[in-house]
Amino acid sequence: MTDKPGLMVVRESAPFRGKQGHLYRPAISAEAVGSQALHMQLLEIAPGERAHAHKHEAHETAIHVLKGVSGCFWGERLEHHAIAGAGEFVYIAAGVPHLPYNRSATEPVIAVIARTDPNEQESVVLLPELEPGVDWSQAK
Repeated sequence: MTDKPGLMVVRESAPFRGKQGHLYRPAISAEAVGSQALHMQLLEIAPGERAHAHKHEAHETAIHVLKGVSGCFWGERLEHHAIAGAGEFVYIAAGVPHLPYNRSATEPVIAVIARTDPNEQESVVLLPELEPGVDWSQAK
């Protein structure tokens, strides 16, 4: 990382397991560079792994899938389902419950995530009450 204000070149940080359950490698955040309104990190979803149902209170999320194919249940009761693969972009509006997962049993999903929350985990609200209602028959 450079040490001059105004522009910083940052190498990804040590990975950590987020509240949602996935492995994250933060790069741009309030913690790393003093960002005021933006957070960007790499996400890895291991083969067969799924997140915990959650939402990001008052913050939008943009995702670019670099590798693999991810599925995501979303909506107030996780009643909707979407699939995104390498080269595709995903937008999640602020406050929308979602539960992403890796559709593959052998290949990881790697994605870049940008969020309007500069903190690495502050806006995560876990929603375990939604998980029993997920229709996993849509996942295949």
